[in-house]
Parts: sequence; structure tokens; C-alpha cells
Amino acid sequence: MTHGEEVSLRELTMETMREICRLEVKEEQREFVAPNVFSIAQAYFEPHAWFRGVYAGDTPVGFAMLYENPDGAEYFLWRFMIDAQQQRKGYGRAALGLVVEHVRGLPNATELRLSYVDGDAGPRDFYRAHGFAETGDLEEGEIVMSLPL
Repeated sequence: MTHGEEVSLRELTMETMREICRLEVKEEQREFVAPNVFSIAQAYFEPHAWFRGVYAGDTPVGFAMLYENPDGAEYFLWRFMIDAQQQRKGYGRAALGLVVEHVRGLPNATELRLSYVDGDAGPRDFYRAHGFAETGDLEEGEIVMSLPL
């Protein structure tokens, strides 16, 4: 349940980029996700990147980025974060649901994969609660999870 505001995924603009770049996870979560400014820079050099700001009403609360390759039937949640001040309000759950629905509508989409760094403040339990399961694979030392679509 969100705090009453509708959660949406919005394209970044020159006007909104700075506010998305200012969002940060909690101190103990910083080893698990790259800063948004780095992710946005990467996205501009990766033709398969799809990225959006996560908004609750008109307030920026997070960031999501996918690697989308319909020809190879590859869909990967590359980055996902909710600002430290906005966590535990249901925004992450709602935004992840929107990301999953987006991928379901893409060509050849049969699964959504992601990877995470293992650790006490890591996102494993969040993703498990949303239907993702470990695949047994590792990618660059990170544990890979998959959600059948």
C-alpha cells in the first residue's frame, strides 16, 4: 500500500535529471546499487538501456533501469532504487510492479532477470517477496534471480 500517491515511471528530462541524481539509498545500502548519476551516464552509452524516474505523485522517489534486448529475449533489471527517505512506503513494490508490466508487454519476454550483491542490507528478501527466485547463476560475482513472465 502506498501513501496515497499514484506511483509512476517517467522519462527523465533536463529539468528532472538533477532531482533523480540527488536521490540516495540508506548508508548501509550504498554498496548494493550504483549512484543514479553513474547509472544515467551508463544508459546513454548502452543502446539497450531503458531508464525511468520513479515518482509518487509529482515527487521523485526512485530510479529504475532495464537492459532490454528483444531480439535476444533478454530483459534484465539493471538498477532499481528508492530514496532512503521514501522507503517502507510501498513505492518500491508499486514501481517494481510497473517495471514488470512494462517488460511483459515487450516482444519475446518470458522472464525478467536481475542480479544482486549478497549482504545483510541487500535486496534479496525484497525481490523474493515479489516472485523472483535465485537461478544458481552468478554474474560478475552477483547472485542472479529470475521472475517468469
